Amino acid sequence: MDLLDDDPEAAEAARVLIARFGKSFQPGEVIYREGEPGTEAYLLEEGRVRLIKKVRGAERSLMVLKPGDLFGESALLPGAERSSTAVALSSGLALAIDQATLQNLLEHNAGIASRMVKQLVRRLRDAEDQIELIMLTDVQSKIVSALLKLAQQTREPGGNNALFSVSPMELATRVGLDVDTVKRSVQKLREGQYIRVADERLEVPDIEGLRKLYGLLGQKDEVASEA
Repeated sequence: MDLLDDDPEAAEAARVLIARFGKSFQPGEVIYREGEPGTEAYLLEEGRVRLIKKVRGAERSLMVLKPGDLFGESALLPGAERSSTAVALSSGLALAIDQATLQNLLEHNAGIASRMVKQLVRRLRDAEDQIELIMLTDVQSKIVSALLKLAQQTREPGGNNALFSVSPMELATRVGLDVDTVKRSVQKLREGQYIRVADERLEVPDIEGLRKLYGLLGQKDEVASEA
C-alpha cells in the first residue's frame, strides 16, 4: 500500500488510518456520481479509478487515477456537488476524507497533509496543461505536448531521456481524443524514432528532439491557420 513503508511506527499509523477511513471498491463500482452532494474526498491507495463527465449529453473520460492520487476534492468545500463521476476500473482501496477528518489530519498527521497538498498542486498543474491542450488544434501537437509533459515529469535530473507507463486509453483521456486516433499518432512518432513502445511502457530517447518536433508542428499549424 502507498501508505506503508519500512518504518514500523509509520506502518502501524497507516493501518490505523486505513481501518478508520479506508473504503474498498470493486471493478465497475460507481464511487460517486456527477451532480450528487459531495461529502468526502478520496486518497487512492490501491487500484485504478476513472473520472467521467457528461459533456453535451455524452460521457467523456477525464482521467485515469493511480495509487497516490487525490480525487473528489471539491467535496471539501461546503455545499459542493460532484463535478464528475468516479468509476472503479479495478478492485482497490481509498481513504475517504470529509471536512472534519481533513482538519484533524492537517493538525495531527503531517505525512498525509503533505501528500494532499502535493496532490492539489499537481491537479492545478494538470488543469493548466489541459488548457494548453485545448488551445492546440493540431492532433499531433496535442499528442506530442502530452508526451513532453510526461517525459519532463519522469526524466532523471540532467537527463535527456525518459521512461514511463501510459496506456493508449490514458493518453487519449489526457488529450481529449479517441483511442484509435491516439494509436495512429503514436505509430507515426515511433516510425520517426521519436518514441519507443514496449507493452504499456513508453520511452522518449531524446526529449530535446521531441521538443523540436513540437516547435515545428506549431509553426506548421500557424502557417495553415494563416492560409
